[in-house]
Amino acid sequence: MKNVVIGQYIPGNSFFYHIDPRTKIIAVVILMVATFLLETIWQVLAGFGIALILIVAGRVPIRKIIKGLKPLYILLLFTLVFQVAFNRVGTIVLDSTMMISPYSILLMIVATVIWRLLASYKKFSLLLFISYLIGLYFIMKDLAFSPIWTSWQLTIYDQGLIMSGFVIIRLLIIITLSTVLTLTTKPTELTQGLESLLRPLKVIGLNSEDFALIISISLRYIPTILDEANKIMNAQASRGADFAEGRLKDKVVQVISLLVPMFIIAFKRSEELADAMESRDFVPGKPRTRIHDLKFNYRDLVTAVITVLCLTGSILVKVL
Repeated sequence: MKNVVIGQYIPGNSFFYHIDPRTKIIAVVILMVATFLLETIWQVLAGFGIALILIVAGRVPIRKIIKGLKPLYILLLFTLVFQVAFNRVGTIVLDSTMMISPYSILLMIVATVIWRLLASYKKFSLLLFISYLIGLYFIMKDLAFSPIWTSWQLTIYDQGLIMSGFVIIRLLIIITLSTVLTLTTKPTELTQGLESLLRPLKVIGLNSEDFALIISISLRYIPTILDEANKIMNAQASRGADFAEGRLKDKVVQVISLLVPMFIIAFKRSEELADAMESRDFVPGKPRTRIHDLKFNYRDLVTAVITVLCLTGSILVKVL
């Protein structure tokens, strides 16, 4: 839960922080569309390179973005395994006979125990997991001595690897763009930007102010609620609770013991927010004033030009 950065804002003074939130929202949406127009691994690599250049130029903390990607490692790993396992197009890159025997099962149990003992080194958790998977591969390939209980053929095609890389990099671009938006935009500015962009939808009965406020409050309280959940987990861990180990029944009880105070805290936070809004004479649907009005400047023009160039390049690459 410490790794979730969506909804957080980090103060800064770089180029991105002075762009109008409306420009940033539109630019992120357009860049996401441009990303989905890319069709080859080299094109998404170029797009990922452009995203990294923009991050460095805007002095956005790259460490924060990488930290925000940690909860998605399972999704990225699943994408890799799915593409490699079911994509049967192209040239064979790896063709190995995998075997299961009593000796290989024993070695896999030993490898699993070693991996779990070293799992306390959180900084190297991903590297340890990859090493664990590689170890399982060589155990089933080379260390399954007789008697062999069962065997199967592991075949990997080059297009499976290419497509997995393509999908993973495209996901990374989209997640990075959305993370940069929330890291460099204050919740109040994000609310104003969404409200301004959604204002034309009033003709169909959508109240843009209330809708933007709901989205802004949701984004604002995601890190707050997760921080409270982390405090509860630490408090329960100090009393002997272990959310990682134990039987399934024990884990269910521990999760319930976490959810109950989480709901109580969430309701308490909502009541405090409602009281604070009422004390400031907030009435849903009534016109509201702003301390600062949104204004476009030359940075917005530069951002718009770069965004249009990226979209135009994606369209040209797709057509040609």
